[in-house]
Amino acid sequence: MSATDFSPVTLDAMQDYLALFARTPRRASDYSFTNLWGWAEHYGLEWRFEHGLCWLRQTLPEVRYWAPVGPWGDIDWASCTCLGKGMEFIRVPEELASLWREVLGDRVTVQETPGQWDYLYDSADLADLKGNRFHRKKNHVNGYAKAYGIDYHPLTPDCIEAVIEMQEEWCQWRECAESESLLAENEAVIRVLEEWDSIPGLVGGALYAEGRMVAYTVGEALDDETLVVHFEKGRGDYRGVYQAINQQFVQYEGARFRLVNREQDLDDEGLRKAKQSYYPVDYLRKATVRIAPV
Repeated sequence: MSATDFSPVTLDAMQDYLALFARTPRRASDYSFTNLWGWAEHYGLEWRFEHGLCWLRQTLPEVRYWAPVGPWGDIDWASCTCLGKGMEFIRVPEELASLWREVLGDRVTVQETPGQWDYLYDSADLADLKGNRFHRKKNHVNGYAKAYGIDYHPLTPDCIEAVIEMQEEWCQWRECAESESLLAENEAVIRVLEEWDSIPGLVGGALYAEGRMVAYTVGEALDDETLVVHFEKGRGDYRGVYQAINQQFVQYEGARFRLVNREQDLDDEGLRKAKQSYYPVDYLRKATVRIAPV
């Protein structure tokens, strides 16, 4: 694929992308338009619409191709000219990797990348926190409720400015200026929040205490049975606030979903421990896939 085949991810082609994403057999959090838009500048994300698919690549810090988005089962992969030249793809859901291996045989090499796996949880587990496994989490929620009360509100367009204000304060408190990753995340959050009215399907919730917003969550439906959590932030001086916003968001927004996708741990040990403490029921596995030339 030549460099001129791709163009930057924009809002103008969002509906074309969403139509293909809806036909993708396995929808990972990375590939939601919300994620693409939020991280578009940081990764230099570009796309190309061709042969009934959307081809994606990042250009920063180097050029890397992501898995194509669309109806994988409708494609004649054996005749796909770009694959014939040899390619490497990152963030490939295992279902597509298996399809490529079935069709292309020994030309395909698959390397699992657990740091990119999406964590999947039973939505009832996160909403109810029942049983011994969640005893500590439940205690944190109860402690927060006792200290501050539970004042949860769904996010609506009129409160997005307050969410942005809290995000910016959170970033100052966490000294984002000293962390490239936190700065990048902050920029991604702001990009999404600023387009709240433009990106369809976004849902969110916020906790209020002592007259101010103390936590918020932003997510959306990935498919008919999965709610993804993209961003979740809380004021650290309110004990139990993260457990409370987690539980409240799923209770109110996740009732119609079977699963909650809380994205990846990115091989960060602290993040991995936090995600595992909520006992995932499965993972959406992804890999780096290399396809040898014909």
